[in-house]
Amino acid sequence: MNPIAYRTTGLAIKTLENLSRAKVNLHDTENLPDGSTIFVINHFTRLETFLMPYYLHKLLKRPIWSIASAELFVGTFGRYLESVGAVSTKDPDRDRLIVKSLLTGEAGWIIFPEGRMVKSKKIVEKGRYMISFAGGKHPPHTGAAFLALRTEFYRQRMLQLAFSAPQEAERLLPLFNLRAVEDISRRGTFIVPVNITYYPLRARMNILNHLAMRLVETLPDRITEELMTEGAMLVSGVDIDIRFGKPIDIGPYLQKRAILKDMKSTRSFGFDDELPCLKCMRHAALKIMKSYMEAIYHMTTVNHDHIFASLLKHSPRDTINLDFFRKRAFLTITEGIDRRSVHLHHSLKVNQSHLLIDDRFQKLADFLSVAEEKGAIENDGTTIKRDRSKLRNIFDYDRARIDNPVAVIANEVEPLVDLQRKISRLSWMPGFMLKARIAKFFQLKNIREFEEDYAQFRIAGESKPMDIGRPVLLRGHSRKVGVVLSHGYMAAPAEVYALGGYLARKGYWVYMPRLRGHGTSPEDLAGRSYKEWIYSMEDGYILMRNLCRQVVLGGFSTGAALALELSTRLKNVVGVFAVSTPLRLQYLSARLAPVVDTWNKLMGKVRLGDARMEYVENRPENPHINYFRNPISGVRELERLMSYLEPRLASVKVPALVVQSSEDPVVNPSGSERIFHLLGSAEKQYAAFNYNRHGILLGEGSQRVHKTIGEFIDQLGVRSRRRTESSAEKN
Repeated sequence: MNPIAYRTTGLAIKTLENLSRAKVNLHDTENLPDGSTIFVINHFTRLETFLMPYYLHKLLKRPIWSIASAELFVGTFGRYLESVGAVSTKDPDRDRLIVKSLLTGEAGWIIFPEGRMVKSKKIVEKGRYMISFAGGKHPPHTGAAFLALRTEFYRQRMLQLAFSAPQEAERLLPLFNLRAVEDISRRGTFIVPVNITYYPLRARMNILNHLAMRLVETLPDRITEELMTEGAMLVSGVDIDIRFGKPIDIGPYLQKRAILKDMKSTRSFGFDDELPCLKCMRHAALKIMKSYMEAIYHMTTVNHDHIFASLLKHSPRDTINLDFFRKRAFLTITEGIDRRSVHLHHSLKVNQSHLLIDDRFQKLADFLSVAEEKGAIENDGTTIKRDRSKLRNIFDYDRARIDNPVAVIANEVEPLVDLQRKISRLSWMPGFMLKARIAKFFQLKNIREFEEDYAQFRIAGESKPMDIGRPVLLRGHSRKVGVVLSHGYMAAPAEVYALGGYLARKGYWVYMPRLRGHGTSPEDLAGRSYKEWIYSMEDGYILMRNLCRQVVLGGFSTGAALALELSTRLKNVVGVFAVSTPLRLQYLSARLAPVVDTWNKLMGKVRLGDARMEYVENRPENPHINYFRNPISGVRELERLMSYLEPRLASVKVPALVVQSSEDPVVNPSGSERIFHLLGSAEKQYAAFNYNRHGILLGEGSQRVHKTIGEFIDQLGVRSRRRTESSAEKN
């Protein structure tokens, strides 16, 4: 092995990292053993040939050699492979070299048990591991297991013979180019399964294709496909998750009577002689192979594409409702995956509400775009029509990743049997059950979050009773219209309960979510961002959307801002009302917030904690609900929310009602007027009440405000019925 070649590889990979958008993530490196190791790795791209020796060498600080196809050992590239320790599959001394280097521990080895690149990712057939390729099918190779067994067999044999039959031990040493028994490492032999998962998989023409086409007139299909797939990964960006499994200790597999007998025998036999225990060794190798194949493919890093592709594959119908498809994907991720046994891409570990709301991260839209481009589906925005033939595995091996990416993606998670079973079950679940499951999920989720936050942040003598902060669902007389009604800053659902009760008595379903950081203590609020408040509002919308046919969004103060923000992104909200929306704040602490926030950060950097000003006194209108201390960081988040919302108000197209107290001491009425004028709604109302307080949903005169809001929602129902009747007449 030439160390200069290793440094050259490292330099090349660093250059690729700088030029490409690919990101390599290493997981579970603590599983790497301190011993002689064979790494068995799934083989999907040419990239593994370069990436894995480099990263393993970087982690272990020792050479990592590999077995490579004999066809690669041609010209300059072949000499390069030899310089970094690659050995041809047709090298007659291959096995002896591998065993020798493992006996001494001088190098680890990489072996691809599939024996070739598996471009289709089809690895399971009728419950058995089976490799599909252009020339047919074959089971995974047991070569890695057999080499590990032979290594450990000779390690233990020579160490024992050094005492029981030293002459035989001396005879064996030259077979492995060893000078003395002391050269043999006492550490055992291990096989470490490794999984590499790429996300997203998108094959398309890229700069590497164009460059190759300039240099070579006619590119073989195989090279074109590899450049389109692997070049796109590097150029467009891909997450490469490399996951190390628990090492398989080979020693225990040798504890068989026949193997132990040969191991201790003093009679002479050579490296290539057939041992009496060969049948037993082969049986052990088969068992080890099944173990590491199971481990490799159960370490697949599951991502959004895997879920979407599997849902398409398992759907009992070729015409699929897109809204229900989203729901099935959401439930698969949130409830269908056992996170103790399935490894998740980082994008699946965060809030998945975006799948049910606006797909703002384009996870589903991007997948559907690729599926439609490749002819696997037709998508009209409401339904998906599936082409079953594009999900089958009968296709050109060298073009699989280009022509049938959806099938390739689905194949990758086929070995995860429990996940497949749950996806299949959800694929058959009727729509009304999906809605009920999702509504129940969010109702329980929000209650659980509140109870956990309350237990963590509760301050005796300061925190309000739990009933003040607990989210509330009020049932209406029909499921035609539901209202999501949010409270304001430093408050809790109890703040809007009077209005919620009034609307429920009128027959509407009403859900009053708790914004994260509220209903517990100021310390909880101090650590929250406005994005978490948006997520709380989204949760309320999703819950109500799955309980009622139509949804109205509304809120008080900060809750009003959140209702407006959500209505900028949703097309199926029928109306929005905003009460005392804080586009511009009146009180002094708000004006000072940016200055104090900057001061606190500065004091934190110089470690002068005592000089920090984290809270200001609050004198609330509703002391039984509101906090008495206002975190400066919270005011800053409120300002960030309003700065984020203001330029988006023109995107509100649904009927809107803006309600404001003309003498509000907290919210500048001119701010509410500006919100009203910025709204993009064709139908909008502005209602001003001559009150000298901020909290106009409680106390004297609040019934007038309730009535105004109730009449607005009533009119929304009338408009909706008229549109339905008009549509029916046209049809």
